[in-house]
Formats: sequence, C-alpha cells, structure tokens
Amino acid sequence: MPSTSPSGRLCPIPRTPGSRAREVREVLAQDAAQRDQENKSPRAEVALLKHSGLLKVLGWKKYGGGEQPWSVGYQAIREVAKADGSIGMLLGYHLLWSTTANVVGSAEQIERTQQLIISNNYFVGGAVNPRDSDLSIRSDGDHIVFNGAKHFNTGGVVSDLTVLEGVLEGTDGHIFAIVPTEQTGIQFKYNWHNIGLRLTESGGVTIDNVRVPWTDALGWDESSKKPREDVLLAPFATLLLPTIQLVFSNFYLGIAIGALEFSAKYTTSTTRAWPFGGDNKESATDEFYILERYGNFFAHLRGAEALADRAGEQISAVYGKHTADRTRLTAEERGEVAEWVASVKVVTTDVGLRVTSGVFEVVGARATSLKVGLDRFWRDIRTHTLHDPVAYKNREQGRYVLLGEQPTPSWYT
Repeated sequence: MPSTSPSGRLCPIPRTPGSRAREVREVLAQDAAQRDQENKSPRAEVALLKHSGLLKVLGWKKYGGGEQPWSVGYQAIREVAKADGSIGMLLGYHLLWSTTANVVGSAEQIERTQQLIISNNYFVGGAVNPRDSDLSIRSDGDHIVFNGAKHFNTGGVVSDLTVLEGVLEGTDGHIFAIVPTEQTGIQFKYNWHNIGLRLTESGGVTIDNVRVPWTDALGWDESSKKPREDVLLAPFATLLLPTIQLVFSNFYLGIAIGALEFSAKYTTSTTRAWPFGGDNKESATDEFYILERYGNFFAHLRGAEALADRAGEQISAVYGKHTADRTRLTAEERGEVAEWVASVKVVTTDVGLRVTSGVFEVVGARATSLKVGLDRFWRDIRTHTLHDPVAYKNREQGRYVLLGEQPTPSWYT
C-alpha cells in the first residue's frame, strides 16, 4: 500500500509494522528540521500515518487492524520519534486513545468503537488533562452533555475523533466518551506555540454543550446511569495510566536515539578535529573525547532500550492475560507493571535529556545553526518531560524498594 510523504511523494510501505515505521521515519527525516521551524498543523504527517497503517497496528484484524500487542506499538512509536518527536508523540497518543474503550468500555462498546476507528482508519485526539478542572457532565434524558475547557488537547485539530472525559454532576464518577471532532461544540484555540513538539497541536480547547448518547459513556450502564462494577471498579480500568506513561518513555527514547544518530552523521561528515589539544588528530572521529562520548551515550541508550522493551513485554502480558476477564487482574499485578513503567520513565528522562544536550559537545559550534536543526531533539524531549515531574517517579520507586509499597493508581501512575 503506498503512503504519501509530507511533500506529496509516494513511497512503498512494507507489510510488517517495524518496516512501516522505518519507512515513515525515512520520509519524515528528509525535512524534519524545516517542518519544525514552519510549525504548521501536521495534516500531511497524519495522512502519512494513516496511509502507512500504523494507526491500526493495535486494532482488531476483523476490521482491518494489525492486532499486534502493545510491545509492537511501543516500538513503532519509538521508531517514528527517531525522525520526528512530534509525530511519534501523535502516534503514541492516538494508540492510547483508540484503545481506551478496550480498557474502560463494555464488551459492546469495545466492539462498536473498534469497528468505528479501525474500519475508517480514524485518527483520535484527546481533551483529557488532569491538571485542569474536569469537564462537567450533566444527564439529559438519553444523553449526557459535556462542558468546560482544557489547556492541552494533543492532536485535536487534526483528529477525526476526540476523547472527552469529565465528572457527572452530583457524583464523583468519571466518564470517558469518544465523539466526532468536527462539531460546533468543540472549539480549538490554536495557541500551541511552545519550544518543542511543535507539530503536535497540543493547544487549548473549549467544550460547549457536546451531547453524547448514554450508550457511549464508556463503562457506564445506560439504564441505571451508574458505572459498571465489572468494568470501572476493577484494577484493569486503571491500566490506561501506565500504558500512556510507557508511550511517553518510548518517544523520549526515540528522540534521544534520533539525536545520537543525527549527530553521528554530522560528526563523520562535518565536524573538524580540534587543532590546539597537544595530541592533534587529522579527523574528529580519531578524537578520544569524541569517541568516548559517543560510546557512553550509545551504551546508556542501549540499556534504556532494553528496559523499555522489557516493560513493553510486561504490559503486553498483562493485557494478554486479563483482557478476556478483566476482573481477575489484581492490584499487586497492576502495581508491579506500573513499577516497571516508572523505572523506564526515570531512565529515559535522565538519559534522554543528557544525550540530547550532550551531543552538542561533540559536533562543533557550526552544528548550532538553525539550518542543521539539532536543537529540536533537546527542545522536544525537554518540553514533554515536564508533563509530570520525574521526581515523583523516583519517590514512588523509593517507597517500592524500601517499604514494598505498591503505587496507588492516579492520573499519573
């Protein structure tokens, strides 16, 4: 199946998810720096993801999806992020939102949502930001009505569907629902002008009287208007949080690997040896400190990648074991996989920031040119690693090690 590059060129897409992700990466890498500086809505880039089939990599085969485990999805996110952190992030968020019903929906809702998203190859954004006030939800006959605003809404401007989440008035019950993006009640603010991840369209959004049938309130019983105990009141329903936290770590890791590979090409082709060191070399690639830095960065990234893959396998195993009967997942099993994810978050944050800033020391002053675009890797990873302070993940790990405490599920754990 052919895919269209951001510049309009067609390229062949191999059949495996890994090959498709590498092909997308190659297309995006051609003009990533230029697109970052232009800061346009990523409509062509989302079209590329659609044509590649990567949006459907986790979807059910019966509707045209790849039906791959999350471990494969994480690797695809990482691969795309090596060329363009923004598009890796969009892919990751889409994979989470497009499978939200699988975690918090009833069997009928899962079936219906999978058919809708996968059959139509829809791209899904989400107006879910726990740091803001929850959207308010009121019941109106056979419908619920969402109102409120969010400061961040990743990918919403270029999405086909949007995930809404809020609290039903008079209760403390949270409701997720997936709605068409193109409607008058969803108004984007087009105010995403941040230093990094510039092509994610993560600006604000206002939700004004968006009506949703009660039958689309994920995990709620439309007759009793109450959450279903077998769906929302079990530990399985909280898996959305470690799942998306590992999404974050994988595009951090992809960005950092991309920075190292980009810098290595620059060093071998452009960086000059330092002529005033007293042990002068003819080539920069003979400089001891350059070789040492690249070797150290590579070793740490390789270790982080192995850890991320292990955590991806852990999450995939939990989904594989408990999806058929979601009530059987215990709090202890959920906590164990959350700790694997927290470990990856700590390591990829630390090594990602270190590599994306440290590569400037081994490429030379000319690499700071905006035309080169090396700065985008650091800007991207610096921007998103502030999403939730990694210090709290370190504290969580400390309590797990010293006290044996399982993390309490929260919007960030």
